Amino acid sequence: MLQFTNKSFQFDFDRYDQEFTIVGYLRPEQVGDLGECLTLLRDSVELATGTFHINVRRLVQVNNVAFNGFATLLMMLSRERPDVEFTITTSSVLGWSKRKFNVLGKTAPNITVREYDGDFYPGQEFVEDSFFITVLRNQTTMTWRHERNILKRHGLKKGMAVADICCGIGDFAVLLQREFHPSHIVALDHSKPSLEYARNAAKELDISDIDYVYGDAAELLLDDNQFDFVVCRHSLQVFNRPELILSELFRICKPGGRVYVTNEKNSHCLGEPRSESIQWTYNEVAKLWKHFDMDIELGPKSRWLMTGSGFDDIRMESFMVTNLDGEPKEFADIVRTWKRLFAEDMAKKRGDDEVFIEKFKRGFDDHIFAAMHPRGYAGWPIWVASGRKPP
Repeated sequence: MLQFTNKSFQFDFDRYDQEFTIVGYLRPEQVGDLGECLTLLRDSVELATGTFHINVRRLVQVNNVAFNGFATLLMMLSRERPDVEFTITTSSVLGWSKRKFNVLGKTAPNITVREYDGDFYPGQEFVEDSFFITVLRNQTTMTWRHERNILKRHGLKKGMAVADICCGIGDFAVLLQREFHPSHIVALDHSKPSLEYARNAAKELDISDIDYVYGDAAELLLDDNQFDFVVCRHSLQVFNRPELILSELFRICKPGGRVYVTNEKNSHCLGEPRSESIQWTYNEVAKLWKHFDMDIELGPKSRWLMTGSGFDDIRMESFMVTNLDGEPKEFADIVRTWKRLFAEDMAKKRGDDEVFIEKFKRGFDDHIFAAMHPRGYAGWPIWVASGRKPP
């Protein structure tokens, strides 16, 4: 890989993937200031066969001087190499990006422009459905009873700069703001319905000091070494490459600061009575998520992942959310939403037959029965891990 760094931007070419990448702020006073960048682009295209990828999804800004210089060269190269397909990858996080680069796609037949995060991760269509908002609220209510004290043990203090990455509907950020009074809090998510809900809820609660941001957790448009404490809850398990998310959390965390993650091991959900049916269903949930390249068993693996991502002083613990944490109905409502999401959406999309789906649903119903029974007990285990970014 050839890599070059300017004060405000970086560019490189990966010969193996035939990908030319530009990152940062491209604001030259004249085209000549981009000499090395444009030369590498030209030289890279000369080596290309098949498809040549141009990655601008982390190009935060580009002025007209830079775009015109880039566009002129790319149009010329597309004419010189009609045998090469040029694919420009933008990001929906930067609304101007696709609009600007689409001009090239409309002009040259062998240039295609696409949005990287149109399909962000394998399970996106399931967990970003707006109906999931209700269960997110219930989950946060029940886990907060445990996490408000766990967060203190993992180093969160008043006055810290905090980021809540994959913030969902933003309710956890509100609780963090009220309990810990951070100096600054950024809450970022890729789900537009969730962020819309978060902003409306914050407005109704007259909360104005949480910065809700639309963004890609795998390529955060946030500065290095910016936050004292970075939170990412129930999210690594959703991504097919959690190590990419962890590397970004590590990057934005200040040296000496901590990254705090929570994840599940769904096969350890339990209930009495009817434990056998419940156990069978949650074992099947784990298999179902694996089919869609997600890992709802990730919880206990967190320490392994964090160690491999460069963290030290890793702290780890687990807690059990139960039907005795508040109203049993809150727990039952969470399981009802799981039933819809897992058995009625994901299992059907996987192609499971009706016999399997009915048995699958029965385990969720039995978990609800255990939660609501006067003598019953139902549990949902969560693992917490935090790691320090070495000073």
